[in-house]
Amino acid sequence: MKIICIGRNYKAHAEELKNELPKEPLFFLKPDTALLAKRMPFFIPDFSSEVHYELEVVVKINRVGKHIEKQFAHKYYSEIGLGIDFTARDLQRECKEGGLPWEKAKSFDGSAPIGKFVNIKRFDLSNICFELHKNDQSVQLGNTSDMIFSIDSIIAHVSKFITLKKGDLIFTGTPEGVGRVQKGDELKGYLNNQELIEVKVR
Repeated sequence: MKIICIGRNYKAHAEELKNELPKEPLFFLKPDTALLAKRMPFFIPDFSSEVHYELEVVVKINRVGKHIEKQFAHKYYSEIGLGIDFTARDLQRECKEGGLPWEKAKSFDGSAPIGKFVNIKRFDLSNICFELHKNDQSVQLGNTSDMIFSIDSIIAHVSKFITLKKGDLIFTGTPEGVGRVQKGDELKGYLNNQELIEVKVR
């Protein structure tokens, strides 16, 4: 399986990082080693002093697809959940300034914890509220209605370049409010007020 992550899919988040808005979905990959084992804490890596949380709605692909047309994209998933795209912001900034790829800032071990998945039949996918609490305080609040590119648009675009397979995960972008984590922090993510993910930082 592979983890496909969409960048700059919320206008306010792109603006808070002073990034230009994309004209098409911007994506990068994380390896399966970026997944965090259930009930395991996230350990801040020793190569970064500025790791940020980014809460995202995650789509789980349920069948093989290539060159999927947007109107058929809904047939390729039946569950969504929440994940955190941990980012070594200092490494990312350093790589960008040097004109270098920045996978090492996004794809390190444990950088993509995911929570429970729920059936999409329970939701209006164009209007899902999701929220991240850090130490019981709300730090990120987003809604899929603010996505620049919808879930189906993302699937159609990505599948032009990469064959999607059963079990693949798509992180669909993060809203504004990203910030640094420190040892001892506890993160909890909610989808329409239902807690789906909890991560302790060590």
